[in-house]
Parts: sequence; C-alpha cells; structure tokens
Amino acid sequence: MSTAKTETIPTVDHKPHAAFFRQSGWLMIATIAGGAMTFGVHFLTKSDSVPKSQYAAFGTLLMVVACLPTMPLQMIFAQQSALALATGRERQLAGMIRLAWLWTFIVWLFGAASVFVFQKQIVAGWHLPDATGLWVTLLLLLFSLWVPLFSGVLQGRQDFYWLGWSTILGGVGRFAGAVFLVLALSLGSAGMMAGALMGVGLSAAVAIWRTRDLWSLAAERFDGKNLLRQVLPLVFGFGACQFMFTSDTMFAKAYFSDDEIAPYVAAGTLSRALLWLVMPLAAVMFPKIVHASARSEKSNLFGIVVLGTAVLAICGGLGLWLVGPLVIKLVYKSTYLGAATLIPWYAGAMVPLAMANVLVNDLLARARFGVVPWMVLLAAAYGFTLPAMLNHFPGRLEVVLQTLGAFNLLLFLVCAWFTWGKTGDRR
Repeated sequence: MSTAKTETIPTVDHKPHAAFFRQSGWLMIATIAGGAMTFGVHFLTKSDSVPKSQYAAFGTLLMVVACLPTMPLQMIFAQQSALALATGRERQLAGMIRLAWLWTFIVWLFGAASVFVFQKQIVAGWHLPDATGLWVTLLLLLFSLWVPLFSGVLQGRQDFYWLGWSTILGGVGRFAGAVFLVLALSLGSAGMMAGALMGVGLSAAVAIWRTRDLWSLAAERFDGKNLLRQVLPLVFGFGACQFMFTSDTMFAKAYFSDDEIAPYVAAGTLSRALLWLVMPLAAVMFPKIVHASARSEKSNLFGIVVLGTAVLAICGGLGLWLVGPLVIKLVYKSTYLGAATLIPWYAGAMVPLAMANVLVNDLLARARFGVVPWMVLLAAAYGFTLPAMLNHFPGRLEVVLQTLGAFNLLLFLVCAWFTWGKTGDRR
C-alpha cells in the first residue's frame, strides 16, 4: 500500500538523466566552440593594428556590454517560458516577449541619447582613441539585450540544440568579422567591437527565428503584479551574480594605465572561460527544475550538477594555472607576459563563483527567494570595498582579484547556507 502511494509522486528517472547529460554535453561543446572563436579575436593583439592602448579600450568597452543585465533577462524568460509551457499559458508568454522586446528598444534609445550628449566626456574618461568604438558598442548593447531575451525562451522550452548553435554561430561571426575589419581595414578596437556586433547580431537572429512560433501567437493578458513577484527576485539575484562576474575590469580601469590593464584583460579573458565552461550544467538544470516545481514533481539533478561543476571548475582552474602562461605566450605579444602572474588569482576567484552560480540557479528555480537580499547586500559591499582596497594598496592589480575571490567565496557560503543549512528542505 505504501509503495503505491510513493509511486504517485513523479520522479526524474534514467531517461531524463540521459537527456540531461546529452543536452549539457552539447551545450558544453557549443560553449567551447563559440568561446574558441571568441577567444581567437585576441590573437589580433599580435597585429600592429591593435597596440596596447587599443586592446585596453576594447577590453573596457567589452566589459560595458558584459555589465548589461543579460543574465537576469535570460533567466527571467527561461523561467517564464518553462512555467508557461508547463501550465499551458503560451499566449500570455507571447505578450510578455513582445512587451519586453519593445521596452528593451525604448530603454536603449534613451541610453543612446545620453551617450550622444556625453560622448566627449566618456571618450576622455575611458581613454578611447575616438568615438567610433563607442557608437559600435551602442549597437552591440541593443543586440546584447535581445540575445538573452530570446535565448531565455530557447532555454525555457529546452531547445538546447538551437541554443548551442546560436552560441557557435555567434562566435564564428565575431571572429570572422573582427579578423576582416582589423587586418584588412586596420580598424583596431573599433573593428574588434564591430566583429562582436556581427557575432551577437547573428546569435540574436537565430534565437528570434527559432522562437517565432511562440512570440508570434495572439497575445493574452497576463497578471503583471504576479509576474513582478516572480521576476524581481531573479533580476536582483542573477544581477548580483553578474555584477560579481563582470565589474572588476571597469573598477581596475579607473586605477591603472593602459599598459597595466591590457595584461589584466588578457588574464580575465582566459579565467572567465572557466565559468563559461561549467555554466551549461546549470543552464540545462534551471528550466527542468522550474518545470518540475510547477508540476510538483521531484528532481534530483541538483546533486549531479553540483558534483560535476565542482570537478570541472577545480580541474579547469588547476589546468589554467599550469597552461595559462603558455597560452599567454602563444596568443599575445611579449609585453603581455605579466598576465601570467595574475592567472592563478583570477582562476581561483572564478571557482567559488562557478559553485555559487549552481546554488543560485537551484534556489531561484525553486522560488526560494530569501537568499536574494543577502546576495544584493554582498554585491553592494563588494562595490564599495574594491575601490577602498585599491586606494589603500595603489598599484597592485592582484588586490582586485584577491578582493573578488574573497567576495565570491562569501557568495558561495551564503548560497550554501540557504541551500543546506537554513531549512534543510529540498523538495
């Protein structure tokens, strides 16, 4: 009798596990392929068209794009798509997608107008060669808002095949465009940013095309207040994670010269690849847990993802520690060799962030939002502490990474407490 009662509770079985490994494996392959194409752009630093000042400008503009709330936006639409498909609310989802599409464009227009007004101050403050790269970056910002919106829908509907191809094609477009514009037209940092624009534009086109059957549906009204209650914790939670992941370069740029920042950007490019390597595991897990929670089903994917992320992140960090200096020598000019001394600190800072990312995905997928205020407070504390540390220890780039690593470890511990220590409840 008791056996029959337990069988009424749906549980993830071996076939979904096989699908998880297949899907996450494919996303890893796609991430590595797209990342290799993206990283290939950095070989252009060997060209005379990209001196250190141009590369430092490229790194700064790229981090501006990286600080967009792309992670929260993607996870919002991954969550809403998974919920809509689990509960039969596809037409409400269509209205959400089109409304977000319109508002991202309106917000971008206001931002573009502000840049137009203050472009001279921005160019001078960021030590840019001219305003060309800035205006290319503005267009890149627009497409960088649309990619997570529609990629989130792909993720939420678990169309990981085309989510992977969107990543690969984006990397190919970025690499091919940058190579042509820099080597053939000698456009320097502006050419590298234009290549990024081509790649992101291609990724957006693929994601928009593959989701057209959803966003083109006749829209139905949706409960805006209930939607805000669902998505605001995702905005602040994933926004805090993204801030910890991307903001260090912009802080450092204000305190160090172009000659010092260029190797820092090189070390960061390699070390952030560590996080991109393991993120597909959490990306596949998130919509599955949202879907299971919406249907009151059990899912035991979390333990697999935690273990897999830990093994990959630690092994990847150690591997980067060993081979990173060789990669620096291979890809960059001899003047970038200072990046090798930063890689151990950078890679070490990324490992706890990779682990925290898994816990955040699980907590927010299960609507356990109590962790979010603590994450926001921690990110704010990091934002105040890092400039204070740089003022107290001037001229020491490793201080940036030591501070980042300490706060990433704190983020992991906070998320671990809310995952295992606070309630012990894992439905």
